[in-house]
Amino acid sequence: MALVTKPLDPATWPDFAQLAADHHGVWSGCWCLGFHEEGRNGVHSPERRRELKQARVADGRAHAALVYDGPRCVGWCQFGSPSELPRIKFQKAYQAALDGLPDWRITCFFTGRTHRRQGVADAGLDGALAEIARLGGGRVESYPEDTTGRKVSGSFLNNATVSMFERHGFTRERRLGKNHWVVSREIAGG
Repeated sequence: MALVTKPLDPATWPDFAQLAADHHGVWSGCWCLGFHEEGRNGVHSPERRRELKQARVADGRAHAALVYDGPRCVGWCQFGSPSELPRIKFQKAYQAALDGLPDWRITCFFTGRTHRRQGVADAGLDGALAEIARLGGGRVESYPEDTTGRKVSGSFLNNATVSMFERHGFTRERRLGKNHWVVSREIAGG
């Protein structure tokens, strides 16, 4: 399978929206809005979340690398600045040891059910790093889960795994919670 990535923008929105809609808005209507300021659960209906995400995309305030298998979008990797994606998991532990904010955050991965375990998250991360380089580069941070020695359902790994990030040149900075880590990497601007 030859996977390619494209940035999420108004031209690719229909592809993103189709994949999200095919999966009930992703996790019962999140629409990949959960890490944005207005994305707190239980505040907006799934329909309103879709509208808010689409408005962010139209305004250039939502970033993701969409992963395609041929003409079909099969997954994505969401990234953005801390001001674009201020809501992260383990916020209290993160803030307690904060030593400056990164330039970019990678907060979420999604893979459609027909393409899981086929390299979509890896391709999405490659695409996100290429987009970050195109947008000027800087320090990139994410908060993946360490799954070493234990089984974890892929459907719960929305931040991916530490081992995947390490394969892409990220290093562990500090632990967040029992199994999550802050990982980071510098990306040169292109």
